[in-house]
Amino acid sequence: MFIVTARLPKKRLLAGAAALCCCILAVFVLAAGLGGRAVAASAEVKNIKSNDDRLAYLNGLGWQASPQPIATEELLIPEEFDESYEGYLKLQADQGFDLTQYKGKRVKRYTYQLTNYPAQAEPVQISLLIYKSRVVGGQIQSSSGSFLHGLTLPDPTQSAVPTTPPASAAPTQTAPSGQSI
Repeated sequence: MFIVTARLPKKRLLAGAAALCCCILAVFVLAAGLGGRAVAASAEVKNIKSNDDRLAYLNGLGWQASPQPIATEELLIPEEFDESYEGYLKLQADQGFDLTQYKGKRVKRYTYQLTNYPAQAEPVQISLLIYKSRVVGGQIQSSSGSFLHGLTLPDPTQSAVPTTPPASAAPTQTAPSGQSI
């Protein structure tokens, strides 16, 4: 039988305990800080490189979508936003996305058909804006354009059909060669 003994000074023991407490506190503070960002707290927004990654991201938000996108487009985020973009920028900001960081950049928009949107007779689509394998925006809209809202599941205690957004909330597009959102 071997017996090993060690002598640990009280100062080192207290310093180690204090460091451990600081690490635990930092984890709690970080977790509480992410609580206000619904999208970032629900699913990873980086490393979205493939269709499987996009579907996993949507699944992490609670959505089931068609296995392939129904549309894939390259869009140009304008250098300057006019007042018609106010509603759309607010929709994105409310989800923790800041499109102003991507002015003049080209993003890809992947649109999927949702298969589990609650209590909706008409088809509902979900779109993700991706810049360099990072989700930078997104929305859910009806095929007819009767509603548009963020990526999170709607509250089941509220009306099944979200209110119609103002006309400025929907993105606009130009010709295919230089599309903008």
